[in-house]
Amino acid sequence: MLLSQVQAMREQLRPSERKLADYVVEAPREVLDLSMTEVARRADVSQPTIARFCHALGFSGFREFKIRLAQAVAGDLPAVYRDVRPDEPVAGVAAKVLERTIGALLQVRNNLSTDAVAAAIDLLARASRIEFYGAGGSGIAAQDIQHKFFRLGMPSVAYSDPHTFLMSAALLGPGDVVVAISNTGRTLDIVDAARAALAGGARVIAITHGTSPLAQLATVGLHANVDEETDVFSPMTSRTSHLAIGDILAVGVALHRGPELAEKLAGAKDLLSHRRIEPQG
Repeated sequence: MLLSQVQAMREQLRPSERKLADYVVEAPREVLDLSMTEVARRADVSQPTIARFCHALGFSGFREFKIRLAQAVAGDLPAVYRDVRPDEPVAGVAAKVLERTIGALLQVRNNLSTDAVAAAIDLLARASRIEFYGAGGSGIAAQDIQHKFFRLGMPSVAYSDPHTFLMSAALLGPGDVVVAISNTGRTLDIVDAARAALAGGARVIAITHGTSPLAQLATVGLHANVDEETDVFSPMTSRTSHLAIGDILAVGVALHRGPELAEKLAGAKDLLSHRRIEPQG
C-alpha cells in the first residue's frame, strides 16, 4: 500500500520531505482534495519539495501520485459531494470529480475477477435472450449496456420499470440470461427479479457490490465495490464503473463470436455512413 511505502522510506527523505510524508500519512483524504499549492501551504513545505517527494516515490509528478493515493485509500474515500466545498471554484469541482472517477476505475481494474468476467462472457455469448435490469440511475446504465449488445446483433432488451422487469423475469427460462445492475445490490425489486429469473432456470449476472444480497444470489458476480453516498446526489463513480464493466462484456462477447460478427458489423457501419453529412472543403 502506498501509505506503507511512504512510512517505510521516511528516514531516507530530507527533513522537509519528511514533514510532507507525515502530512500525507496523517491526512491522505485531505491531500486528495487539494492542489499542489494548497498541500505546500498546509504541510509548510515548498512546491519543489512536493515534486522531489513524488519523484522519490517513483511517480512522474504530483498528479500521478494523487491517482495512486486515491487507489490506495479508495475503500474509505468520502462521497463526491463532501469533497466539494460550497465555495469550490469550477476548476476544483472538475478536478475532484475526475480524480474520484479515475480512482474508482483503478479500484475496479485491480479488484475485478478475470475468472468471473470470463464466465459472464461465456454465458452471454451462448444466451438465447439477454435482459438488462436496473432501477433509477442503474436503469440508464442498463440501457447503455444493452445498446452495445443490440449493436452486436444479440437478442436483448433493457427494462428500468420494476413492474416490467419483475414480470419479464418470471417468463424467462433455461438459456436466458439476466444482467442485473445495482450499485448497492439491495434494491428489493432488482433482488426479487433476480430470484424470479433463477427460479425459471435463467442465469443471472450481477454488476454490483460484492457483499450485497444481489451478489450472493447471482450465478456470476462482477463486483464494482465503489462506496459512495446516494442520499443527496445520484451515484457518480459507481455508474461510470458499471458502464466500464459493460464495455468489457461487450468487447469480450464480440471477440468470442469471431470474424463472422466483424463482417456483419462492417456492413452495418457502411449503411450508417450514408446517413452522415460529409465535411465540406
